[in-house]
Amino acid sequence: MAWIVLIISGVLEAVWATAMGKSEGFTRLGPTLILIPSLLASMAGLAFAMKDLPIGTAYAVWTGIGAALTVAYAMITGTEPASLLKAVFLMMIIGGVIGLKTIH
Repeated sequence: MAWIVLIISGVLEAVWATAMGKSEGFTRLGPTLILIPSLLASMAGLAFAMKDLPIGTAYAVWTGIGAALTVAYAMITGTEPASLLKAVFLMMIIGGVIGLKTIH
């Protein structure tokens, strides 16, 4: 159960990180209203997962999922330029997250 909650929390990290960028310093109401609950839910899920998982593993997986999804979303939507090297490095992050899961 902790792994499922952690993965969902990592996805929510990407949601709030993207919303934070779109909030333009909390001056745009829509993205700010998305940011706040997704941030709270993401942090709560991380805290829940850390009851059963080692802190280093949980944090690395949470940030890895969030970072990879945030960059992937930005590249897909054209907010950030895509490149082969970015794709390779994203795969490295994803591989690291999978590796941490398999050795736990």
